[in-house]
Amino acid sequence: MMARYDARLGLYIGGEWLGVDGRDTSPVLDPATGAELARLPLATDEDLDRALEAAQRGFELWRATPGEQRAEILMRTAALLQERAEHLATLATLEQGKIKAEALLEVNFGASLLKFHAGEAMRIWGRVLPRAPGSRSLVLQQPIGPVAAFCAWNFPIMNVLRKLGPALAAGCSIIIKPSEETPGSAVEVLRCFADAGLPGDVAQCLFGVPDAVSARLLASPVTRKLSFTGSVAVGKHLARLAADTMMVSTMELGGHGPVLVFDDCDLERTVDQLIAHKFRNAGQTCIAPTRFHVQEGIYERFASAFAERSRGLRIGHGLAADSQMGPLANRRRRHVIDELVEDAAARGGRVLAGGKARGEDGFFFEPTVIADVDVAARAMNEEPFGPVALLHPFATIEQAIAEANRLPYALAAYCFTENGRRQNLLGDAIEAGMIGINSIRLSAPDSPFGGIKDSGHGSEDGPEGVAAHLVTKTVHMA
Repeated sequence: MMARYDARLGLYIGGEWLGVDGRDTSPVLDPATGAELARLPLATDEDLDRALEAAQRGFELWRATPGEQRAEILMRTAALLQERAEHLATLATLEQGKIKAEALLEVNFGASLLKFHAGEAMRIWGRVLPRAPGSRSLVLQQPIGPVAAFCAWNFPIMNVLRKLGPALAAGCSIIIKPSEETPGSAVEVLRCFADAGLPGDVAQCLFGVPDAVSARLLASPVTRKLSFTGSVAVGKHLARLAADTMMVSTMELGGHGPVLVFDDCDLERTVDQLIAHKFRNAGQTCIAPTRFHVQEGIYERFASAFAERSRGLRIGHGLAADSQMGPLANRRRRHVIDELVEDAAARGGRVLAGGKARGEDGFFFEPTVIADVDVAARAMNEEPFGPVALLHPFATIEQAIAEANRLPYALAAYCFTENGRRQNLLGDAIEAGMIGINSIRLSAPDSPFGGIKDSGHGSEDGPEGVAAHLVTKTVHMA
């Protein structure tokens, strides 16, 4: 079962890999055991300045590179990702905790993202506006400039590729700062790009003290776009920093996914879909279904079936062949989940499954189902980001919609009903960037991914992901 953590950790600046010499380090832990896997070098101020200088050089080079050549490098990188999928998935499992099957899906989805963006690199078009004979007006789409991108730890491969793919397709250079908790996956992704022929100045990879890194990168006149995936609180902080230089930003922030389950749904199929989606990555997913609002007529049946399936999930190390859910990514998440569960139970919630941490080693928490959760409970208002399903009944569609829209989070929502008219109404009325109706799939390379309200703004993936890295210029020719 066990594999060696053989990521070659380092900073990637100007086409050079830099190690621990002369730099502070931080530990990389295995969430399943709590054991230290490696030491990660952290960037100095000099490293950050050097990365900015490289990004400026890289932008001048890359913006002048034809779309066909940018596309070729993206396609070669996608092929290398798939060739190295086993290695990448093992690293992601060891440092983040998710089961290996999920990590493999992450690699393959990331490769498909690059293939899509390779096509978009050749579809960056402007238009010609007719004027008087002999004159023209041109509308041009051009790369915005060097990008500073910050990634969360929950999808250590896909989050990195979601930043790199559209930026590089658009002709931008990029400085990416992945999470210090899951560095190996990002480092090996960058090695794929380098081996595919991406010039060294075009993409930089840094790790460091998050506040210090973000402050320096976002204060620089070199940086022209911010792309961030993470919590609402940190996203708002970075947006304030970016505002000082009128920097364009894309924010993919937290969610608190409402699920509306109506009494005409296919109950067994609905439960099966939601179990798999709820406990994917131990619930550490921004689009995870969280608040399950179930119509009164089927509420107890749904609660019983959901709890039964939750209790049957096998928890263990992500590399174990029979594991269906791994640990939480870090110790602090386990502490937070424990507090949220205690609060919900104290307010009258019925714990139907799970409800406690498991084991002395590692950061495991049982798949947890709580029925009759008071809407004032912390977990009903704060993103749990863990394996906790919160159940609450409703009577009418108006009540369900009101509850779905109650929070400032508006990333993902889910509805299960066979009534076509109701499906259309829910699609119109629910406030979310993405809505699944009788489906849990909200992500595809060709469709925009993002939220509204406090869950962020802008889109990743789809043509919109590349468009977010372009500026519009109009040229009038007499």
